Amino acid sequence: MLLTLLAAAAVATGHTEGLPAKAPKSVGMSAERLATIDRVILRGITAGGFPGASVIVGRKGATVVSKGFGHLGWTKDSPVVLPDRTIYDLASLTKVVGTTTAAMVLFDEGKLALDEKVTHYVPGFTGGLKDSVTVRQLLMHRGGLPAGRDLWRHAHTPEEARQMVLDVPLEYKPGTGFIYSDLGADILGMVVESASGERLDAFLQERVFGPLGMTDTGFRPADSLVYRIAPTEVSPPRGYPLRGEVHDENAFALGGVAGHAGLFGTASDLAVFAQMMLNGGSYDGTRIIADSTIKLFTARAAGSRALGWEVGEGHHGAGAYLGENAFGHTGFTGTSMWIDPEREMFVILLTNRVHAAKARRPAKVISDVRADLADAAALAVTDENLAVTEMPASFRADREVGWNRPMRKARPHRGTSGKSKAKTSAEKGAGVKRAVHKSSVKSASAKRGSSKKLAAGKKSAAARKPVAKKNAD
Repeated sequence: MLLTLLAAAAVATGHTEGLPAKAPKSVGMSAERLATIDRVILRGITAGGFPGASVIVGRKGATVVSKGFGHLGWTKDSPVVLPDRTIYDLASLTKVVGTTTAAMVLFDEGKLALDEKVTHYVPGFTGGLKDSVTVRQLLMHRGGLPAGRDLWRHAHTPEEARQMVLDVPLEYKPGTGFIYSDLGADILGMVVESASGERLDAFLQERVFGPLGMTDTGFRPADSLVYRIAPTEVSPPRGYPLRGEVHDENAFALGGVAGHAGLFGTASDLAVFAQMMLNGGSYDGTRIIADSTIKLFTARAAGSRALGWEVGEGHHGAGAYLGENAFGHTGFTGTSMWIDPEREMFVILLTNRVHAAKARRPAKVISDVRADLADAAALAVTDENLAVTEMPASFRADREVGWNRPMRKARPHRGTSGKSKAKTSAEKGAGVKRAVHKSSVKSASAKRGSSKKLAAGKKSAAARKPVAKKNAD
């Protein structure tokens, strides 16, 4: 019954701003397989992972799915979600839609050199190994910077917070390791401001969002838009419920405009952006970025990272079926965008899973729903060279493993006590805002344990490389 009621609240729009809507068959997709998306999203809402969601799937220049599910909040009188109206806090999508895109524009103009030292653009970022950090290393999260720092606990003004970012000590030699770093993105934002001579928000509005007609995308949305903005944290350190203010405390400490977070926007606006990327940097006759620059920045650079962007590899919401050249990013508030050039397709999901989630492990819910959405879209492609014959017997959302019920413990073998207290990585990681990559931690732990056994504790801490981290984005 609840699913039926939620389905009634799912609103399909006939178009998105700028992008035409087409029937799935006309762009080589199966409507029947795309219908899986409804089931996956509604299961996430029913399980209490998020109160509502905007979903857009586009292929070959058109949208084939453009739907709002559920509501902005959990109350019955909360407005329904509309993909071309509901504005979400995009969280770390800011890193790619905002900061990285600005870097691409400046690279095209010859105002930003990837292998130039950061200190050339931001003289305040200096001292020791900092003088060797390059712009490219910041984009690849290999600049030696830690994942983050609690700016909001100590800074009283945006200027103080900015200085704290510049003063943070490096954790490892630049170029020798990988730590997903909000601070690196913040410094990259400062590089953009120095190279352009404008504030990050003003530059993006003038050079990207304005020309693309992304009228609902930007930093620090006006009070007049609050009624359309999905709420986020109910009890944040700020002491009041958040709606229309950036959820990330450090971005707020930096004044609401930061390289790592702060953007708000609609799914329809992001669809235009994604199509621009698929078009090789232009949209509706307006060129934003050179085609060669799109290819450079979205190609695999090291590990699962491109320049600013992340490549799929079945992680972080990319699912198991997107092409090897697919690129995208996720955001802590429950957002994600994946773009697959091989399939000429993009998949966008916006939620506010940080808004009083009712699920026991909302991080696991959004992780599974993201991956299922990408899988459902990829499996719906019917082109002969891309089609997958059989659908999976079930999706992650059908199984709901680790969403709400306690993890099932294995029965003890005979002769053992059976009193295992081990927790799964999902249990340990759910709800942690600045979590370390689960896969990276597992791998790093195993390697360290093995190393200790073989070397009998003789290996020094100084010889270890930094652990790969991710801020649960």
